[in-house]
Amino acid sequence: MVCLNCGSVNAFPSAAEGKKVVCGRCQSPLPRPGEVLEPDEAGLQAVLANKSLPVVVDFYSTTCAPCHLMHPLVERLAHRRQGELLVVKANVEAHPGLASQLQIRAVPTFVVFSRGYEMGRTSGAMSEADFSLWVANTART
Repeated sequence: MVCLNCGSVNAFPSAAEGKKVVCGRCQSPLPRPGEVLEPDEAGLQAVLANKSLPVVVDFYSTTCAPCHLMHPLVERLAHRRQGELLVVKANVEAHPGLASQLQIRAVPTFVVFSRGYEMGRTSGAMSEADFSLWVANTART
C-alpha cells in the first residue's frame, strides 16, 4: 500500500483487520487495500509517482451527474483489483491546478498512470464491463 503522506510502499498485513496500520517510514495511517483513495494534492503527487502499481485516477466534479453514476463502478473496481492497482478520486473543483496541469477538460475523466507516466485516458460515463476492460487494457505494464 502506498503511503499518501510520503509515497513509500508498505506491506499491509492481512491479519490487521480492524487495527490501525501505519507507514513504516513516516508513521502516517495507511488506507485499507481496496479503498478508493482521495488524497490532497501533495498526496496525489506521491501516489502518481508510485513505481510499483498502476494508478487509476477518477477526475470528477460534485455537480456532475455522470460522475455520480460512475462512483459505484469505481469503488467496485478498487475492491476487485486490490493489490493489482490503486484507484484514486480527484475533485477538479478542489484541485483546479492539478486538473489544468493534466489538461482535464471534461468530467468524469479517467487516467491510468504507470511508473509515473500517463498510459491512457478516457472521458464520460460507460458500462461497468467497458470500464473494467478499458482499465485492464490500459493498466498493463
